[in-house]
Amino acid sequence: MREVPHVSRLAAVRRPGARVALYGTLLVVSLGFVLPLVWMICVSLKPDVEVMQYPPRFLPQAPQLDAFRQVLRSEQFDFVLYARNTLIIAGLSVLGMVLSSAIAAYGFARVEFAGRRVMFGVCLATMMIPFPVIMVPSYMIFKELGWIGTFLPLWVPAWFGSAFNIFLLRQFFMGIPKELEESALLDGCSAWGCFWRIILPLSKPALAVVALFHVLAVWNDLIGPLIYLVHRDQFTLALGLQFLQSKSGDTPWNQLMAAATLITLPVIVMFVLAQRTFIRGIATTGIKG
Repeated sequence: MREVPHVSRLAAVRRPGARVALYGTLLVVSLGFVLPLVWMICVSLKPDVEVMQYPPRFLPQAPQLDAFRQVLRSEQFDFVLYARNTLIIAGLSVLGMVLSSAIAAYGFARVEFAGRRVMFGVCLATMMIPFPVIMVPSYMIFKELGWIGTFLPLWVPAWFGSAFNIFLLRQFFMGIPKELEESALLDGCSAWGCFWRIILPLSKPALAVVALFHVLAVWNDLIGPLIYLVHRDQFTLALGLQFLQSKSGDTPWNQLMAAATLITLPVIVMFVLAQRTFIRGIATTGIKG
């Protein structure tokens, strides 16, 4: 009897040598991703003398938090104001993205209508269009609407969904048994009631993935605020980092890395807290369809 391929691969992984090689490869790849983050934190803990030391040392000799204090008290980089602006944009964007993408995905997954597959294909095709292609037309539209210099161009488009998020949620919705909705319809529940009371509660892992992905996109967005925001008191955290840089060459690198650490920390904490839900949503998406 011939051995099943995936069973033989599983047995190979269980061997001590293969397991060590696998974990060693994963460890090396993980270090490649973690190393820049560790370097950023180390530089933020160094005093000015150690930052400009040559040859540079990886770990700080005398760690201190002066750079963080200077960033929080800086007049050039108003961390509290920029954090507030970023949270406002992120909150409105995530709410709109999750809700609109879920509604569109439910339509593609459950509602039967003519041309559904074609429309879904066109929706997926929009992922092939890079942002620089629509950057100028979008700016002209928002200018005619009088939205330049406001937060509106940064969060209103999120209320019209995203092709990737619609695809992600559609695949998850198709894995939910239709019998649940049919039973609810027999009990007098409407289509919207099925979506709101059955589909959404069962889709919390997938919705958490969409929300986390979009929070990361908004939190790290630089081009959008750079194009649409005009006044300094409207800047986001990513855009405000430029005020800590100097064209004359005397950039306080420890302060810049401290600000970058403060910006990165909320995202790391958010991922750690939602890690189990995030992994569950990724693992259970796309099983059917």
